[in-house]
Amino acid sequence: MEHIRPINIEQVIFTTILIYKISKMGFSYRLYSLFVLLSLFVSLQNARAERLYNVSGIRGRKAIVSGCNLFIGSWVVDPSYPLYDSSSCPFIDAEFDCQKYGRPDKQYLKYAWKPDSCALPRFDGVDFLKRWKGKKIMFVGDSLSLNMWESLSCMIHASVTDAKTSFLRKEALSSVTFQDYGVSIQLYSTHYLVDVVREGIGRVLTLDSIAAGNAWKGMDLLIFNSWHWWTHTGKSQGWDYIRDGPNLVKNMDRLEAFYKGLTTWSRWVDNNVDPTKTKVFFQGISPTHYQGKEWNQPKKSCSGELEPLSGPTYPAGLPPANNVVNTVLKKMNTPVYLLDITLLSQLRKDAHPSSYSGDHAGNDCSHWCLPGLPDTWNQLLYAALIN
Repeated sequence: MEHIRPINIEQVIFTTILIYKISKMGFSYRLYSLFVLLSLFVSLQNARAERLYNVSGIRGRKAIVSGCNLFIGSWVVDPSYPLYDSSSCPFIDAEFDCQKYGRPDKQYLKYAWKPDSCALPRFDGVDFLKRWKGKKIMFVGDSLSLNMWESLSCMIHASVTDAKTSFLRKEALSSVTFQDYGVSIQLYSTHYLVDVVREGIGRVLTLDSIAAGNAWKGMDLLIFNSWHWWTHTGKSQGWDYIRDGPNLVKNMDRLEAFYKGLTTWSRWVDNNVDPTKTKVFFQGISPTHYQGKEWNQPKKSCSGELEPLSGPTYPAGLPPANNVVNTVLKKMNTPVYLLDITLLSQLRKDAHPSSYSGDHAGNDCSHWCLPGLPDTWNQLLYAALIN
């Protein structure tokens, strides 16, 4: 796909300064006018590039089908949903199986994502298996990766219910293999992508180390994710100290730490992934819905929510972590496809397990019911892969 090449802003500013240096004193007004016109021209060119090709200022490409941005749209009722029944899928953890654990409503199961200017291809599990026959797919990340991994496994299983499968669950590495097709769908569990090293002083989050990356090599498709654990504090925090280069600190700005860790990940991808052999995706930031003030209902959380927000925007705006992801992807040499799921997921305040989460106590407004929203993430992944 050919992209419009936006004008380099630094070149424009340099040219303007050069004109200023050679201008005579009487031409200041004309110089000011020229600068305004140049700035306007640059803005229009960049806006046009973003509108037509969804460049959005990042190197990582987003899923485009016939020039359509799949991530701009709305949620609509589709009577044919859900794509599978949780009771017939052997891969769903209790924490995501909302129907089994007593959620009384079912309307949240009936919403389909509809892009504004094109149709989202319906997921075809048999086609997916044929396209990836003999291949290895790996999700790398935290429990949101677990959410998406289980969703994809269930979606495929619903298409080939009689297929021979093997299922392995371990602490770090889990897998579902559809043996008739030789397709292995793996999950590597890591909260931060970078390493947490046990030292004499305790658990050290090491921002410039990815020794665990050896397990990610040799895959045909990698889908990475990280963010939620970077925000945890207190007893749920997964480390005791942060090693930032030569510095060992007790704490630091979490967005800054995330940026440094994700930059280490980006270098790992650039140094270890051959884009002619392996496709790489980054699963966009998955939102939470603990604070109703984000959608102008300050006394609410996800508990008891029965329908999505209408959009097209989320009142609180996108989370700052989105900017970190965009900044890092922009600097990478390896093509990384961004599954830009954040906004469409922000609209789904109704799709969390809340209190219907197996043996997990409390109100879960972080993960997602299955069937449910992660199925749409996988439909978008499928659309990007077949495009």
